[in-house]
Amino acid sequence: MSAARENVSLPFKLYCLTVMTLVAATYTVALRYTRTVQTELYFSTTAVCITEVIKLFLSVGILAKESGSLSRLITSLKENVFGSPKELLKLSVPSLVYALQNNMAFVALSNLDAAVYQVTYQLKIPCTALCTVLMLKRSLSKLQWFSVFMLCGGVTLVQWEPAQATKVQVEQNPWLGFGAIAVAVLCSGFAGVYFEKVLKSSDTSLWVRNIQMYLSGIAVTLFGVYMSDGAQVLEKGFFYGYTHYVWFVIFLASVGGLYTSVVVKYTDNIMKGFSAAAAIVLSTVASVILFGLQLTTTFLVGAILVCISIYFYGFPRQDTTKIQPAETKSPKERLDTV
Repeated sequence: MSAARENVSLPFKLYCLTVMTLVAATYTVALRYTRTVQTELYFSTTAVCITEVIKLFLSVGILAKESGSLSRLITSLKENVFGSPKELLKLSVPSLVYALQNNMAFVALSNLDAAVYQVTYQLKIPCTALCTVLMLKRSLSKLQWFSVFMLCGGVTLVQWEPAQATKVQVEQNPWLGFGAIAVAVLCSGFAGVYFEKVLKSSDTSLWVRNIQMYLSGIAVTLFGVYMSDGAQVLEKGFFYGYTHYVWFVIFLASVGGLYTSVVVKYTDNIMKGFSAAAAIVLSTVASVILFGLQLTTTFLVGAILVCISIYFYGFPRQDTTKIQPAETKSPKERLDTV
């Protein structure tokens, strides 16, 4: 992976950074717009379900290109997907958690401004760090632990005196929004680390794993539609309230995750940190323009602390995204290897 990063030109890395930033910021602002401006509110559970369907088709398409022929694709699907019920069951865990996370994002952005959401959602970093330590048995550096506490402090400041949006007229419940973010953060940390552990437990293609997860995800999200909005969906229709803005949000959610999983291997933690920080800035600017967000001093200070902590957490020499077993070998083991 490091060799791949070294062979990639700076313009391509900047392209990756730009796209990742725009997708993250635009998705948050667009979702907030569809939940606060439209008069006929669509069912968020159906949007999450459609997103899983699109991701499944995109993953099958990428796997087809990776396989090289239709026969190889069919063989791969038979062996790794339809012929592996245990693997499907294993991937149903993160698909269930991700489905809950995505639904919580809709709840949060129905009750919180996009900028407040974007900053608070960065709590996924310490949550992921904790899951990494517990589930993957990795360790964090002192700088990373310091950045985790700094990030928590920054988010606390943001929530201490939340910025208010003057152009949003719909009824909102900030506490419900904060609770939804808390659930989404926990889901993000656990599901991300769990999926990474599954990926590294075998040589199975990333896209095969994605297909396994999205198949389970479709079943889970359909069940969510039935349980949460079943009666209303039967009465008004599955696509009730859908506009081109809603489809745009679904497109960003579908393509954004897959695109990020592809380009991350060409970037490093510093670039991902800059992307997250830039997304916070763009979301804040967009919220001021579109929703009349009134910024407070505590919000600005908190947002700056969060951006700095993201940079510190991804500092190159403290990168914990890779396991380096060579460093744990004794001199005798190194001689035996040679």
